[in-house]
Amino acid sequence: MTKMPGTEIPEQMREMAEKSVVEAKKAFDGMMQATQKTVSAMEGSASAAQAGSKDINTKAIAFAEANVASVFSFLEKMAKAKDVQAIVALQTEYAQTQMKTLAEQGKALGEVATKAMAEATKPRA
Repeated sequence: MTKMPGTEIPEQMREMAEKSVVEAKKAFDGMMQATQKTVSAMEGSASAAQAGSKDINTKAIAFAEANVASVFSFLEKMAKAKDVQAIVALQTEYAQTQMKTLAEQGKALGEVATKAMAEATKPRA
């Protein structure tokens, strides 16, 4: 194929174009590495959040089961009560015990949630 006069790209322009491509590729590679680090950090945070959520759910389910068992135990005692005074005493005892239990459960859930949030927001390497 014959070259048409004036269509040849000067060597200086080709070198500049090649250098630009190399620099663009380096910039792109750097951007991709930064993106991969960001994605990994986000995945780590998501994993930590999932783990924290699982801990909270597990604890909440355990508390719910304990509270239901407590209700049934209370109801069994109420069914065996011989008079109104016994019912009032059982109700008072149950209410006091449940208030204490619910406060303890709320504190424990708060601690688990705080730990989960700290883990989820911890910077990842």
